Amino acid sequence: MLRIAVITRYFPSSGEPAQGRSLYETLRLVARSAEIQVFYPNAAYPSLLKPRSRLYDKLDPAFSVPHMSVNYYNHPALPLVSRPLNGWMSYHTLMPHVRAFAPDLVFGCFLYPAGFTALRIGKALGVPVVAMSIGSDINRMGDPICTWLTKSVLREADFLVTVCDDLSKKAVAEGARPATTRTILNGCDLDIFHVFDQSRARQQLKIDPAIEAVVYVGGIDVKKGVRELVDAAVALHSSRPALHVYLVGNGADRSLIDGLIRSRNAAGYVHLAGGCTFDEVAIWMTAGNLVTLPSYMEGCPNVVLEALACGRPVVATNVGGIPEIMSDACGRLVPARESAKLAEALADVLDRSWDPTAISAQWGRSWSAPAAELLEVFQSVASNRPRVPSAG
Repeated sequence: MLRIAVITRYFPSSGEPAQGRSLYETLRLVARSAEIQVFYPNAAYPSLLKPRSRLYDKLDPAFSVPHMSVNYYNHPALPLVSRPLNGWMSYHTLMPHVRAFAPDLVFGCFLYPAGFTALRIGKALGVPVVAMSIGSDINRMGDPICTWLTKSVLREADFLVTVCDDLSKKAVAEGARPATTRTILNGCDLDIFHVFDQSRARQQLKIDPAIEAVVYVGGIDVKKGVRELVDAAVALHSSRPALHVYLVGNGADRSLIDGLIRSRNAAGYVHLAGGCTFDEVAIWMTAGNLVTLPSYMEGCPNVVLEALACGRPVVATNVGGIPEIMSDACGRLVPARESAKLAEALADVLDRSWDPTAISAQWGRSWSAPAAELLEVFQSVASNRPRVPSAG
């Protein structure tokens, strides 16, 4: 059985239990046909220098996820200063543990620092390396040194996987080889996300049946377009007094958005609903008239796939892989950062009748599909480049 060492921070942890859900769902199925060990490198900052955005410091090493073997390791870091060194720091921290696992292949998800760490470990052990890009690792490479290190992963990895064609094109433009670059779209848990009764969902959430409910699910982050969503709601309120926007999630910009809502006197119809469990996401989506994702940039966002599986029309920005998974048949695409266009699209979708069953039929890709495709990549790369004994 193929032994795969996974290097990533894009995975559930005690600090961010919902992080990396798409990777977890894919790998837990791959693990039925391969032996997988996840190595999670966490940048641990001194308490006095911990960035405000960090919601935690050291992770709980006893944290676990079902059906997967994961180990969490802290490595020293300093805000901003050490980011160009984080790839090397995590390499030195993880190397003895990965060596003891003796993998046939190393898989790094998120190009820097995880992909770079995977690349160095793979070279040291003489095993092939598969890297994966999920979006912001290519869209926002950072400072010149981190950009150079990210591009080294694109050039030197044995194989590159991305979650949408948009990212594959960008990766090739930055040095990845077209012949060893492949798009694997995300899947969806169709046992949870499917069409069911809206009235029952609203009853569970105590949402008035007469309300026009616009639902956003995700991090409360300005880069997700939540500021423009508040502006769009304010613009529509006078003509659509039944409109209510529900921001479902938490994040570093929650206080900023709360202040914006209050300053616009919109607290009566724009609601910071807080976080919810994974299973509750489907209830929120079903309760909405539509689901929206006005992000500035994306890869292959699961929130769109899940909304479509629930039979809900989507209003999203025309960025990243979103145009690859939806069309006017199931919602509207709008330019990023344009609240007026967002308001116009929200009103258009609310004014139309939509067939939930027809929308749900647009997306029937379960997690077994990306899992099978990723396993195929692993097996092909491992068989085409057998293990080379390391120097020491």
